[in-house]
Amino acid sequence: MLEVLSRLLWGWHVLLLILAAGSYFTWATGFYQIRCLGRWMKAALGSSKGERGGISSFQALTAALAGSIGTGNIVGVAAAITVGGPGALFWMWVSALLGMMTIYAENYLAARHRDAPGALGYIRRAGKWGKPLAAVYAGGCCLSSLGMGNMIQTNAASAALESFGLPVWIGAAAMGVLVFFVARGGLAFGVKITERLVPFMTLLFFGASLGVLWVFRENLPRAVDSIFQGAFSFRAGAGGAAGAFLALRTGVSRGVFTNEAGLGSSAFAYEDVKGRTPEEIGCLGIFQVFADTILMCTVTGLCILCCRSPMLEGAQLTFYAYESALGPWGGKVVPLCTALFAVATLIAWCCYGREGLFYLTKGRGKNIYALAAAAAAALGCFLPLGAVFQLGDAMNGLMALPNLFALFCLRKELLGKKSCYNFSEKNWYFF
Repeated sequence: MLEVLSRLLWGWHVLLLILAAGSYFTWATGFYQIRCLGRWMKAALGSSKGERGGISSFQALTAALAGSIGTGNIVGVAAAITVGGPGALFWMWVSALLGMMTIYAENYLAARHRDAPGALGYIRRAGKWGKPLAAVYAGGCCLSSLGMGNMIQTNAASAALESFGLPVWIGAAAMGVLVFFVARGGLAFGVKITERLVPFMTLLFFGASLGVLWVFRENLPRAVDSIFQGAFSFRAGAGGAAGAFLALRTGVSRGVFTNEAGLGSSAFAYEDVKGRTPEEIGCLGIFQVFADTILMCTVTGLCILCCRSPMLEGAQLTFYAYESALGPWGGKVVPLCTALFAVATLIAWCCYGREGLFYLTKGRGKNIYALAAAAAAALGCFLPLGAVFQLGDAMNGLMALPNLFALFCLRKELLGKKSCYNFSEKNWYFF
């Protein structure tokens, strides 16, 4: 039953709808994410003067990145290459390119409709079905925060910490306590952690990755070539076509999973940001996808492909690549980054789920949610996660479907005269 529900709410048809939304907004805005690269880079990395009250845009960006940069950036990329071959990485790029405009639309509309937190603000405005769909979305967000955003992350974190000799029960207790306080404090408390954790873990992972790529630099051209050959390899007849299709399916699926485009979840991170226009909030979303998938997933994939690993699968590919290049230190840095990425995602999704519950209960249930989230975090360290993955996929579908419906209904608000950006311009605004 759970498997059927998962396929119904998070099957290929949902992934295609997410890609369709990204394709539509990309085409309708004249490939804004490419021609206005300098604009969204400046919005993310430039000065944030004028912000008053609430949380800063940097804090919000780190929270959004914490929610999307998770174990999928390490383990998920390895799994994608194992199943779909090197070409899966190319299709992850494609899904990220399209997903940039989906998240732009989500953040833009959420910034214009702040009468409810995050995506709930604009989903409520999606015609006569808006309020019922907002309730469905809120329920899916709350449950997904306990499954995909909580139990799966703590399971990965505890397994990674075991490599340092830390007993599982200690990791479970520590993460349970952390989640309890974050769930009680909300986003204002969570960003105080993510603004320090996200830059540190990102720099640590990039530093280690650059070390791997330097050691295997002679293999880098071959690795890049294998990505494009695997993505478009139809030369071997039916077998080659099947391989290319598998690369496409795996890359798209993993790309959507890692950057969360189409779920509307990142909009929760920006709800308290002041002094930024809706367009700038949307640009922060574009940068989020760029950093998560284009940068993080790419360096992981290249490290795996540059290392001529034996017949390994999944996470073992990543571990082998870093350890073979950097020695024992490399064998420790990947589990550490896995644990840090998981904890970051845990913090962000705990805040998202809290907002979903508050929407349904009109602000009540803070202590109950904190206890439930803490218990889920502790249990996630011990339980088998097959059923949790299926339930998490289904809950993601309960978020994606109402969100995509709302984006379609409100598309003219983004693209019409109310938008401050003239998307019909064909000038190229790289800087």
